[in-house]
Amino acid sequence: MQYIIIRTLGVLITSYITKVGVPIVFAWTTGWTALMVAFVLAIINGTIKPIISILSIPINIVTLGLFSFVVNGLMILLAGEVVHGFHIPSLVLAIWFAFVLSIINWILHIFE
Repeated sequence: MQYIIIRTLGVLITSYITKVGVPIVFAWTTGWTALMVAFVLAIINGTIKPIISILSIPINIVTLGLFSFVVNGLMILLAGEVVHGFHIPSLVLAIWFAFVLSIINWILHIFE
């Protein structure tokens, strides 16, 4: 349970940082939308992402793991399609969001 709360907190912090830093990256209307994105992203990361990660092992080996950011970006774009009021215009910006999310989750994991 603590893990889920920390991950949700990470997505909320990331959404705020990217909304303030690069406003076009993360467009959401209310705080509830950001919370909904956090929950949908947690569900997607628990169900769909493991399958995609296993299928992308060969290209992940070739790119020395950097393709993981593309997989994370695709999961964020999928969350953008599911949640109304959340919009990321391109895969590059979704990969940027995934990169910032990884850094913030790493920092939160240190304090766990």
